Amino acid sequence: MTEAPVGLVVVDKPAGMTSHDVVARTRRLAGTRKVGHAGTLDPMATGVLVLGVGRATRLLGHLMLTEKAYDATIRLGATTTTDDAEGEPLTSTPTGAVDEPDVRSALATFVGEIEQRPSAVSAIKVDGRRAYQRVRDGESVELPARPVTIHEITVGDLRRDGDALDVDVSVRCSSGTYVRAVARDLGERLGVGGHLTVLRRTAVGGFDLAVARTLEELADELTLVPLEDAARATFPVVELDAEEAAAVRFGRPLERQLAILSAVFSPDGRFLALYEPADGRARPVAVFLG
Repeated sequence: MTEAPVGLVVVDKPAGMTSHDVVARTRRLAGTRKVGHAGTLDPMATGVLVLGVGRATRLLGHLMLTEKAYDATIRLGATTTTDDAEGEPLTSTPTGAVDEPDVRSALATFVGEIEQRPSAVSAIKVDGRRAYQRVRDGESVELPARPVTIHEITVGDLRRDGDALDVDVSVRCSSGTYVRAVARDLGERLGVGGHLTVLRRTAVGGFDLAVARTLEELADELTLVPLEDAARATFPVVELDAEEAAAVRFGRPLERQLAILSAVFSPDGRFLALYEPADGRARPVAVFLG
């Protein structure tokens, strides 16, 4: 029997597919059901979707916490039920009085550590059910604001389209940030409403569009990022001596001072585990041997 592959698959997701659709396609290509993803992308969205295959699925929860980057287009002058172009129209307001300095000034207020109210159609669970499912079932959902960090918002082109104003932005942010919510809140701040019309994720941690492959390319050749390369691209690296490497194989703590979650490697360059700081030592979070 052929051994199932192990590693990360970085997909350039097309529009119109759910993240689960991409996982299902990759399961067929990899010949294993052990495939998961590091953070969903809406069907409307395109771009970087990181999948784990085999033992690499254990990295995904940690990859979900890494910084992400997006290119997006916000349409000012209209709101929708989903805060994006897939929702039903709610309001329409002329944007003639809104100019570029207004847009830049308003967006600047979202940069930094902020409290953001997620979109009602997010995948956040409310009493055990996804918020978006409750909305589809006709319920009114108001999610509480939660802390996120937006590191940078770069404003690109601005275009008039009748009464609407389209704004291209690039966003670099923490995990858990909703770009749809940025569009909604920008519209509210300017008094004209807003929603997202284009969303393309350009990076998840150290993985960007340069290493992403389309599903068609992956069908021709399933390209995987080996566990060792994935760990080095994502976490601080700690090189161990032989004695420490032996301790890791038994899941023992290390007499090491770590600043944050780190990838530990054996003397021969093999990725062994993820360790985190704990009481002046390092303790294992996930061991990847075998």
